[in-house]
Amino acid sequence: MTSLELTLFFLLAAVLGVVIFRSFKLPPMLGYLAVGAVIGPHMLGMVQRSERIQHLAEFGVVFLMFVIGLEFSLPKLRTMKRHVFGLGLLQVLATMLLSTLIILGIRWIMPELWRLSWQGAVALSGVLAMSSTAIVVKLMAERLELDTEYGKRVMGVLLFQDLAVVPLLVLIPALAANDDDLGMELLFALLKAVALITLLLTGGQHVMKPWLFTVARRKSSELFMLNILLITL
Repeated sequence: MTSLELTLFFLLAAVLGVVIFRSFKLPPMLGYLAVGAVIGPHMLGMVQRSERIQHLAEFGVVFLMFVIGLEFSLPKLRTMKRHVFGLGLLQVLATMLLSTLIILGIRWIMPELWRLSWQGAVALSGVLAMSSTAIVVKLMAERLELDTEYGKRVMGVLLFQDLAVVPLLVLIPALAANDDDLGMELLFALLKAVALITLLLTGGQHVMKPWLFTVARRKSSELFMLNILLITL
């Protein structure tokens, strides 16, 4: 298939999947997941793994996270700081600690079957501590639960998880370093994580707002759309 044919095929499959699942009053997200599993390489094999598929999937994730990000702002984050930095921090740390202990316990009980190092256990526990913001937010929005008290708590946890992804992505490669260099690698990873989060939370606001206002003053919807696509990608 050409890139255009591949994109049209995916869109058609997604539309049909959502129509079928909505007819049974099921969330559209389940339709997307089911269709992807059916047409993927492990079932019907209508779509095989390739570099084009990988790039298309990355674009999809970028645009999906951008749309979710439009719902939040720094002022909203500050009003939810008790949920975000309290409940969210507790959930991530508790899940990572408990998962690491369980994984290391399995390795101690069955060393011949489970040989994951402590670095691998920490990396795997970081994965287990994360949830899918895209899926959960979409489901809660459809049920009009985002503004409820428990909805705010769930959103607080999800927001902290999204913030925690940045240091985790920096930390995991550092864990692969040699034992002699591990301390310096972890320190360097921590500094990079702090710099990235600072850039996202402060620098982005100060740079993006004036630029977007400048583009908006040109009163061109095409220019504004092109600018949004450029910033997002």
